[in-house]
Amino acid sequence: MSENAITRRSFLAGSAGVAAVAAGAGFMSFGAWEQADASGTKDVESHTAYSLCNSCSSKCGFKGYVVDGKLTKMIGEPSHPHCEGTLCGRAYGYASIAYSEDRLTDPLKKNAKGEFEKISWDQAYSEIAEKVKSIIGSDGPEALAMVQDPRPSGSYYTKRFMQALGSANVYTHGAACNMSKNSGFTQVIGAGDYLADVENAKACMFIGRSYADAIRPSQLHALEKAHENGAYIVLVDPRLNNSIAFADEWLPINPGTDLALVLAMSHVLVDRGLYDKKFVSEQATGFDEWAATLGQYTPEWAAEITGLKAIDIERIAVKFAECAPAACIEPSWRGAYGCSYANSGETARAVACFNGLLGCWNQKGGALFSASVKAGDVDKAKFPSVPKVEAKIAGQSEYPLSLSGMGVNVYAAQLAKEGKMKGMFFYNSNMVAGYSNPAYLQECLANLELSVCIDVQMTETCHACDYVLPDTSYLERLELPEFYGGKIPAVAIRDQVIEKVHPNTKPVDQIFSELADACGVGQYFDFTVEELADAQLKTVGLSLDGLRACGVSTFPEKAFKYGSYPKWKTPSGKFQFASDACEKAGLPRTPQWLDPAVAVPEDGKSFRLIGGKQAIHTHTQTANSEPLMAITKQYGLERVWMNAQRAEELGISDGDTVEVSNEQHTGKVQVKVTQRINPDALYMPSHYGCSSKEEKTAYGVGLRQMDYVPFRIEPGYGGICSQEAVVTVKKVGA
Repeated sequence: MSENAITRRSFLAGSAGVAAVAAGAGFMSFGAWEQADASGTKDVESHTAYSLCNSCSSKCGFKGYVVDGKLTKMIGEPSHPHCEGTLCGRAYGYASIAYSEDRLTDPLKKNAKGEFEKISWDQAYSEIAEKVKSIIGSDGPEALAMVQDPRPSGSYYTKRFMQALGSANVYTHGAACNMSKNSGFTQVIGAGDYLADVENAKACMFIGRSYADAIRPSQLHALEKAHENGAYIVLVDPRLNNSIAFADEWLPINPGTDLALVLAMSHVLVDRGLYDKKFVSEQATGFDEWAATLGQYTPEWAAEITGLKAIDIERIAVKFAECAPAACIEPSWRGAYGCSYANSGETARAVACFNGLLGCWNQKGGALFSASVKAGDVDKAKFPSVPKVEAKIAGQSEYPLSLSGMGVNVYAAQLAKEGKMKGMFFYNSNMVAGYSNPAYLQECLANLELSVCIDVQMTETCHACDYVLPDTSYLERLELPEFYGGKIPAVAIRDQVIEKVHPNTKPVDQIFSELADACGVGQYFDFTVEELADAQLKTVGLSLDGLRACGVSTFPEKAFKYGSYPKWKTPSGKFQFASDACEKAGLPRTPQWLDPAVAVPEDGKSFRLIGGKQAIHTHTQTANSEPLMAITKQYGLERVWMNAQRAEELGISDGDTVEVSNEQHTGKVQVKVTQRINPDALYMPSHYGCSSKEEKTAYGVGLRQMDYVPFRIEPGYGGICSQEAVVTVKKVGA
């Protein structure tokens, strides 16, 4: 047995009773995984295939073992850059989606009574195409939009389909995830993200990010190495997350005030002359302008806003300067400033600028522009280019700092409510439940002339649409190759692991190819996914057959090299402490303090509502997985977290049922009373509160954070302000 294989014994050793809970959840107990591997029976049919997990956007690689048509074991692929041979609990649990009793099995149409009835694929394609053509004829293709959560084939086919229709309105989930962060970085460094060289860092700060609760096993490996190497690790988070096992310090910051902390640390470095003067003089523009404003942002000033001690802010800033350039603030993701507050974009700008003061860009242990590889041009005769769409994506003018490659998806929904967007498609996207206030988004979709959702389960977004088309699970299809950046770039394949469980479901490539044909643009889809995958791989010297045989291929000849500063793809060609685009969008030219949009009343009953991930779930994506939800129920992971002192003041004890309320929503849930959270914050995990009865495992478990969040879009940047919500809490009966 491979040393990477998970067994009942090793899982129990590592996770106490958690494995026993998962084993009793009805699908693929960990004991069964071990039994299947050890059977050695000659009479059974078996095969293996390489694939990519779909429980989150990391798409970690694994080798699937199939016995008599059933997936029996998954082993993480050692050469995959995001997992390095290790799969998280979500990967194992979410594999059960293929066999879920809640799978969508046939196309559905909402009738006059608002009920769904089964229809044929031909009827679905015909009626959808008729409405598409009608909308284009009356309002133009710009009245159509697509929202998709990027996956290998989904990213390609959704964009190609919409562009073939003449619409630029293709949105990712970004506005509800990392839009503000990436857009803010872009104003400083000309790129939407960077890689923190955590394993080689002497000091690293994590703002609202927990590798131990989050996405990629390889990142946790890097954090563990940093800890073993003696790196100084600081967690900035209103909630003490599980990465504390590898950290030196926790700063329980007031929610929404990370910007003040970073500005104050920048003040210390500039005021004391501790910044990298060579980097600033040779690589940057706008420094003097920003430095002139930093005088007001003293540690004492920040202490009043953040709830931290001025002496700690000063001490940590100096420590990072001493460790530079092998030091940086890690880029974070959704939790702190990905899309959370009205100042999230400016927080991202300040973070990038602070890293500039450290001179850590592309330096060992610092902030890196990782190496990358992508598919080149393919044969235009076989794979013809769709006509270029000249129009901008809707929302680009209104939110000029937003990245057009992501788009402001909630603005498209707002246009639907206003009657300006007529048709919307959703692929692998539960927008209604997870992108902003669900009640508001349901109203938006109800105003559409056409709404189509393509998914594997009957999500809240499916319920809000006119047509629902059943996708195969990720285990039942081949997809286009996925290219990964990193220190050593790589490409991996999601191959078909098992045969289709439900014969009337279809993979994404087939759905959009057939829908395009019905809409009259099928000439742009006259190829198979196998043909396109092979053609893309040949542009980088590989083949589909070759990648199917190994799962992952790396490009060591294109490996990242330390030393040289990046090429700044900014308008000025330099690292930008000041931005003309921000000024044009109505924001300061340099990062300045901006208050969150919502203040917490000093009434003793109110809390700022914050969300965040757990290690076994990815927002609403995995909530209906029986093995994973069994762990939730066993350990009460759906509980909200409340500070112990505040709980005592309100007469609330650990395990009590409380009512969480604001003007948007009221609901009941049990509470976890702990010292591990800022007194002003109430933590609500972002995976629960499912309101779709067809998702039987997830339905009615816990509360949904988005129900409490008013519909709001961050000015300039386009993020959804997912944590601009204040709630009151009181003890009630169960």
